[in-house]
Amino acid sequence: MNILFIMYDQLRFDYLSCAGHPHLHTPNFDRVAARGVRFTNAYVQSPICGASRMSFYTGRYTSSHGAQWNGFPLRVGEQTLGDHLRRAGMACWLVGKTHMKADAEGMARLGLSPDSVIGARQAECGFDSWVRDDGLWAEGPDGFYDGKRSPYNEYLKSRGYPSHNPWADFANAGVHANGDKASGWMFMNADKPANIREEDSETPWLTRKTIEFIQQARGRWCAHVSFIKPHWPYIVPAPYHAMYGPDHVPAPVRHDSERDDPHPVFGAYMENRIAQAFQRDDVRQKVIPAYMGLIRQCDDQLGVLLDYLETTGRMDSTMIVLTSDHGDYLGDHWLGEKDLFHDPSVKVPMIVYDPRPGADATRGTTCDALVEAIDLAATFVDFAGAEVPDHIIEGRSLLPWLEGGTPAWRDFVVSEYDYSATPQAVKLKVAPRDARLFMVFDGRFKLIHAEGGFRPMLFDLRLDPQEFTDLAKGDSHNAEIDRLYACLARWGRRMSQRVTRSDADINAARGQSLRRGILPFLVDGSEVPEDMIRAYRGPAPRDYTKPQSDPPDT
Repeated sequence: MNILFIMYDQLRFDYLSCAGHPHLHTPNFDRVAARGVRFTNAYVQSPICGASRMSFYTGRYTSSHGAQWNGFPLRVGEQTLGDHLRRAGMACWLVGKTHMKADAEGMARLGLSPDSVIGARQAECGFDSWVRDDGLWAEGPDGFYDGKRSPYNEYLKSRGYPSHNPWADFANAGVHANGDKASGWMFMNADKPANIREEDSETPWLTRKTIEFIQQARGRWCAHVSFIKPHWPYIVPAPYHAMYGPDHVPAPVRHDSERDDPHPVFGAYMENRIAQAFQRDDVRQKVIPAYMGLIRQCDDQLGVLLDYLETTGRMDSTMIVLTSDHGDYLGDHWLGEKDLFHDPSVKVPMIVYDPRPGADATRGTTCDALVEAIDLAATFVDFAGAEVPDHIIEGRSLLPWLEGGTPAWRDFVVSEYDYSATPQAVKLKVAPRDARLFMVFDGRFKLIHAEGGFRPMLFDLRLDPQEFTDLAKGDSHNAEIDRLYACLARWGRRMSQRVTRSDADINAARGQSLRRGILPFLVDGSEVPEDMIRAYRGPAPRDYTKPQSDPPDT
């Protein structure tokens, strides 16, 4: 049994036809959902790329693994999927993006060479890398955003695209009527077709890389296939650029009351550049059709993968997981991108197909249990046949749900956001250590706590599913606020850092020191079995408490 762990970057939970989107048809996402379980309440542990992914890969909350913002290194020694799965006899490979920054200082301190196997795995988030491409090959006055070599750029050069950075000049740019580049960085160009053959664009390229990996794979494997799209730049090649238009753009989910005395952090984000852009109707009418086209291309390429698995007989031996690292506001709540804790940002699609007969009873169903992204790490270890090390992995295996069970489960989910590196923290004059947000959601009420002396936010998603009314502005819901703060406090007291000893290790070690002769605090020895004190009974080899005729040997 193998695992195909597919992640799409910035894919909203509700932009799939199986999730009820009125215009976007995604038959291949639906195809997997018809064979598996679609989890309708799946939440990431942080609504920002790098931090969210590190939680997927470690099975741990962001405050446990510490890599809480893009570019914050994942410390050396943090165990990841690769570590856990290799112990279970399953290889763990990367095809695509991780957004992981290696702890170069920690590796140097320990003498770990990046050229060694262990060093390479530390630098690649625990994966063996078939191909890594983080997908943002931006270039400015100070050089490239990502200094690493881009395999995708090298591929485009080999295909004859005449540029030192064809990712920017072709894959993510169109052409103006006068022949100039129409960069995808500018929203007004989102309705143009990308200036690239469709088969050479990013999503088909990574699909082919995935098939190349599967063709040569031997033994049991987990392949993390991580697509960069539908993440911005919002531009897509023909014919996908013209599949949707302004008539398919939904009205933004936002209300004037949200801008009336907003929470200071929320208010700061509503005033940033991305939010200001998405508050414009002309931007949404250009960007959202392109975003939908990118998703449709992702769906078509998923179909290529599924067809390959079926024609080669691998479908019955491969678990398939479809998910995303976070969503996209697209103008909802007066915001763009991600960052905060409204559902369009922090809630993600999660579809799991388990090919084994034990999952037959749940095929084509939905599950509304409160699921966290970290649950996938536990699920994969469980699927591989190993015991989940719950002193390290903080998520819970989803296999009982897939098998039709009703396991004892969590009653709230938690997400965290460290915005210390952002202009919003500067604007609010918040110290880096205080620029942190926490979300607690119990399936109905969603509490957002902000460090730094700010008041909380509270939403009742049963009565206000669009999250317009901040109930924490008044004092009518103090009981709910107190209850959710108690949940946050309970979560904060979790055992998260004792990762070198499991409960089983501790239970097995209890009493061992007694049997190895460490016998403190005895009154007369009768407190322990006789065999434990046998070494301390009997005649003394020699009595040095009395005068001696000869000194002891030296």
